Amino acid sequence: MADKAQIQEAIKVQGEVVRKLKADKAGKEQIDEEVAKLLELKAQLGGDDGKHTFVLKTAKGTRDYNPKQMAIREKVFNTIISCFKRHGAETIDTPVFELKETLTGKYGEDSKLIYDLKDQGGELLSLRYDLTVPFARYLAMNKITNIKRYHIAKVYRRDNPAMTRGRYREFYQCDFDIAGQYDPMIPDAECLKIVYEILSELDLGDFRIKVNDRRILDGMFAVCGVPDEKFRTICSTVDKLDKTLWEDVKNEMVKEKGLAEDVADQIGEYVSMQGGMDLAERLLQDPKLSQSKQACAGLTDMKQLFSYLQLFQVTDKVVFDLSLARGLDYYTGVIYEAVLCQTLQAPTPAPAEQNGAVSGDEAGVSVGSVAGGGRYDGLVGMFDPKGRKVPCVGVSIGIERVFSIMEQKAELSAEKVRTTETQVLVASAQKNLLEERLRLTSELWNAGIKAEVLYKKNPKLLTQLQHCEETGIPLVAILGEQELKDGVVKLRNVATREEVDVSRAELVEEIKKRTSES
Repeated sequence: MADKAQIQEAIKVQGEVVRKLKADKAGKEQIDEEVAKLLELKAQLGGDDGKHTFVLKTAKGTRDYNPKQMAIREKVFNTIISCFKRHGAETIDTPVFELKETLTGKYGEDSKLIYDLKDQGGELLSLRYDLTVPFARYLAMNKITNIKRYHIAKVYRRDNPAMTRGRYREFYQCDFDIAGQYDPMIPDAECLKIVYEILSELDLGDFRIKVNDRRILDGMFAVCGVPDEKFRTICSTVDKLDKTLWEDVKNEMVKEKGLAEDVADQIGEYVSMQGGMDLAERLLQDPKLSQSKQACAGLTDMKQLFSYLQLFQVTDKVVFDLSLARGLDYYTGVIYEAVLCQTLQAPTPAPAEQNGAVSGDEAGVSVGSVAGGGRYDGLVGMFDPKGRKVPCVGVSIGIERVFSIMEQKAELSAEKVRTTETQVLVASAQKNLLEERLRLTSELWNAGIKAEVLYKKNPKLLTQLQHCEETGIPLVAILGEQELKDGVVKLRNVATREEVDVSRAELVEEIKKRTSES
């Protein structure tokens, strides 16, 4: 360990660096980086007694959830799960890490974001990057040819986190997939209907669901003159159009990926097109695109998809957008992505978010896509020893981004978020009634009532009532000497302060009735 005086001097210097950056209003990412260095130096120094001092922070790109945030999250999960169940899905779970070879080569240029684990005695392992590849492995391994399933679990990406926008290194995904051989576009349309229902029910604001087809993209690349071996890499570049200007995207195609400028210009004409069924019909007549068999197959399916979406009454939010590419390698047909049309002003990040790399211009910008998915008919076959294909289509809800928006909405609204579900607090107005309070609390628990009692022998009534107001408990069951003699309980409504005597025998029913009404 370096000399103590040297470390103290280094702490002094580093402290000055941090203070100067804050005074100059430097970017949050830069300040966080220098603060982390300062904390590490302090940890090296240790406490006064020479013990090691822990650096109390979460790892970069991760966060803790406090009770209020968890209450919001639970509500979101319940909405999503009830929608999945309404559509007849069952659920599965898979390990958080997979064999490295299972994940390799499935994510295109994003493969560099996979977390590899150290060799643990013979198996090379990686943390799962999404839930789709493990699902395909599960189907192939168990020889399952049809299933409608949802899966909600954490995934891991070595991404550059932007935490006010809901981008993390550890985050939840909520997936719904339909596997099996069915008539074209029926399951695909249901996936889009599910996205529509969830986003409408969560009330996040106006949204659009963009749809395209990998076959249309590949056909477009072919007729524009993109060499076969560059299809996937050019696809990854087109995928940046939702965040980047066309000029920058074109620059990357021409300068970095060696595409001829006239080819890039032809692609530019197509990717600016948006519409509905009418656009699919028009492109089927396009002199260039109609030369591609796979583009025609994709366009015919797109027309069919829109006819089903009309029946499902969701076409007001769905747009056929030729710039949508979705960078993952495993998509083979229809692809889609849901984006919110307006943004909420992000609040100042809480200390829990201090590890996020948030640049100044991200503080009030769009959270990006909140759902995405598509058809991947070849993925299961990649794992099957005999190459048997199981057609699949699915959607993933960007749950962390949804949480970010819901949390912002909660911050902006005056409504208090309850973090417990307690229906009643058992209180006493006089001393020496602890045993009676415990007895009544136990009776309520046994009857399935969510009840609390303060852990003091003789709490003041005012303290007990304040606890209810602070935590949002709607009712108080008050015991006193007189109530015990009369076999009643004084039931108080915390909000209105109205009190009524209820017989002990009828108390459970009265609490149920009052809390079901609220």
